[in-house]
Order: sequence, then C-alpha cells, then structure tokens
Amino acid sequence: MITSTTPTIEGHPIKKYYGVVTSETIIGANVLKDFAASFHDFFGGRSRGYENTLAEAKLTAMRELQERAEQLGANAVVGIDFDYETIGQSASMLMVACSGTAVLID
Repeated sequence: MITSTTPTIEGHPIKKYYGVVTSETIIGANVLKDFAASFHDFFGGRSRGYENTLAEAKLTAMRELQERAEQLGANAVVGIDFDYETIGQSASMLMVACSGTAVLID
C-alpha cells in the first residue's frame, strides 16, 4: 500500500475516495526510560529509549491506518498527518494519532 503525506501521488490518478481513516496508539513509557531520560535532560543529548518508544507507536499507528484503508478497498492513503500527545498521570503515556484519506489509485 502506498502512503503519503501529500494529497496526491504523482503518476497515480485517484479513481475513488473512500473517506477519512484514523488510528490511535497509546504506549506507556516505563520507569527505567524515565530515569535514563532524566540524565539526558540534565546533561543534554538524545534519549534513545523514548525515541524507540515513539518509533514503535508511530509504526503501530501506521499499520492500523493501512489495515483500515484496506478493509474499505483502498490501495493507498494520502494526506497522512500525525499528532503526538502525552496523556495519563504524570504524562507517563504517549498517544500517536494518525489520519489520512483512503483512496483507490491506478
């Protein structure tokens, strides 16, 4: 399945629009990642633990989005947008919401 953040895919005219598809993934960050991230906050640098958690959540949301589009008969999703939010007590969970338009292309 072709996915794109753009509203069209060059060389592939849209034959049919199926409508908006969405997916949401909520993933928890564990205490060890929080502890390691506190050092990065203090000393600077990147937090690989959080980056990996974010990548996992984004990948899961994309997979779900594609599955929902396929269930409608689509072979592509255009105009994809991601939103990120921390939720839960002490903002200990990360939500990734993904949306786009399911379409049939040539």
